Amino acid sequence: MSTNPKTTNDDSVPSNTVKDPDNWTTGDETMTGAQASYLKTLCEEAGEEFDASLSKADASKRIDALQGKTGRGKDH
Repeated sequence: MSTNPKTTNDDSVPSNTVKDPDNWTTGDETMTGAQASYLKTLCEEAGEEFDASLSKADASKRIDALQGKTGRGKDH
């Protein structure tokens, strides 16, 4: 029996559903509206400046960093 890494909840099996933003094919495009909205909220909560010029990839990295700082979002 094989394990499908896309559907497994087993942490020992690496997931291919999470890609490093540096490897996104559209990572250099302007961040999405959803990213901008969430990032703005996180920046306000963290007392940091919002940068509207970030790319999708950079916005994703910034969101991850601010989630860690604010305690929002995914567990760290």
